[in-house]
Amino acid sequence: MTSNTRVVVIGAGLAGVRLARRLGELGTPALLVGEEEHRPYNRVLLAEVLAGRYAPEVISLPVPGALRRARVTGIDRAARRLRCADGSLIGYDTLVLATGSNPVLPPLRGLFTTGHRLPEGVHAFRTMDDCLGLSKAVRPGARAVVVGGGLLGVSAARALAVRGAQVVLAQQAERLMERQLDPNASRLVLRHLTDLGVEVHTECRVRDVRCVAGAVRSVEMADGYALDADLVVLACGVHPRTGLAEQAGLAVRKGVLVDDELRTSDPRIHALGDCAEHDGTVYGLATPALEQAEALAALIAGDAGARYRGTRSLTRLTLTGPDSPFDLAAFGETEARPGDDVVQLADATRGTYRKVVVRDDRLVGGVLVGELGTVGALARAWEGAEPLPGDGPLLHLLTNDGGS
Repeated sequence: MTSNTRVVVIGAGLAGVRLARRLGELGTPALLVGEEEHRPYNRVLLAEVLAGRYAPEVISLPVPGALRRARVTGIDRAARRLRCADGSLIGYDTLVLATGSNPVLPPLRGLFTTGHRLPEGVHAFRTMDDCLGLSKAVRPGARAVVVGGGLLGVSAARALAVRGAQVVLAQQAERLMERQLDPNASRLVLRHLTDLGVEVHTECRVRDVRCVAGAVRSVEMADGYALDADLVVLACGVHPRTGLAEQAGLAVRKGVLVDDELRTSDPRIHALGDCAEHDGTVYGLATPALEQAEALAALIAGDAGARYRGTRSLTRLTLTGPDSPFDLAAFGETEARPGDDVVQLADATRGTYRKVVVRDDRLVGGVLVGELGTVGALARAWEGAEPLPGDGPLLHLLTNDGGS
């Protein structure tokens, strides 16, 4: 059976839902096709569900008018229709790929000894099913090893610690969240995790997952040191989910290549969010995905001048805890080049840190840990890329909390 819908969006994540909702508001209804059984949800908040702060339904997204649960297995570009795993066909005039990304599964020995399924106790941390599986498995005193010390690994380690697990975090790089933070900010994240009882090992590579009867029992490091483990969380990053696009013959590099109209190499097919590569960049963050959805909705609804020009995105992480939240934000270049001006304010007692980097009288980056009252003003100055006034603005930007 074939049903024909003018606009079809594959993927019911943050980007797909926002696009479908905005199209509905603009009078251009779309069919949203999602393969997960759960209601669409905000993936950014999964760590809060794992920590027990939110119930799963709290992070659900408003469902647009038409949502169909199906797994799309192929795109017939000539006939302009989708093939689904249940044998049904969906016709389209305009197709949007919002397929998101898949977790990176590191090449560890012992990881896939049982075929394509992860051993019992080994979890990725990308979907609601991953989150619910971890929530069911974790218990006070459980020995958990988190592999990866980026944004996702730090969030997972903190959530498991709050649930009472004995957590070890293994990070291959020399410090935590090295892509977003400078060394001083990384040290504050380390201190926060350590205060929660997390044991952090940096410059540490996991090479082996050891299982007994199909269930994980330990992980082995590259130096031969073994850690007992009831749970292993793989938080090694994500890669764009481009399989459908590649099978359909669309141009793909790191992600599905799109122009300023978010068109792929087929003008009837667009892509946005984690799966899309615009001007050489795959963002993998919520803010660019939402901005792309807004631009594409306007374009599809008839605004011929709508364009997406890229996003200067800010990384924000809030780790809620039993005492007080641990907030951090980072944007632009957090490491200075020779000749740059740098202003830093640190309060070791309160665990706060603020730093901005200025080049040619323009704010090019910054990082804040602890109190984020100034982040709005700093982000606006950075996004505007305008020359800063010459009357000592940096200290003012760092210390003026903008009324918050």
